[in-house]
Amino acid sequence: MSEKLSLWLKDKAKARELMTAQLFPFLNAVLESGKTYMLTVKQETRSQAQNRLMWPLLECFSKQLQWPVNGAMVDMEPQEWKDVLTAAFRRESVRVAMGLDGGVVMLGLRTSAFTKAEFGEWIEFLYATAAARGVNLPAWTEEK
Repeated sequence: MSEKLSLWLKDKAKARELMTAQLFPFLNAVLESGKTYMLTVKQETRSQAQNRLMWPLLECFSKQLQWPVNGAMVDMEPQEWKDVLTAAFRRESVRVAMGLDGGVVMLGLRTSAFTKAEFGEWIEFLYATAAARGVNLPAWTEEK
């Protein structure tokens, strides 16, 4: 028996059907195992389409905009732009930690934990930031 079950609940009728057919039997089986489990219900996180859109946008920042790093204007990789922009997205100052060998490590937010709505706001933020800084991004159409 698998110890993990994921169900996407979008409407009441489908939710009742899934609970009867999958959730209740699953809960019964895990409870009979004698192990302790935690049941979590949360909003669905970002979609694959949203994630696929983010990386080309970050690539545009990487190719079109330099940023000060260690006192010099440099080109940054898309992942580095993601770290800088996610910190700005939440309007937080960047959190830094000391590295194991004396360097500095920037602590950023994880977009993988964003809900679909938050990820939509994140994409809008990327477009607004790009426009303010002269970065040209491809046209965006929201997924349906």
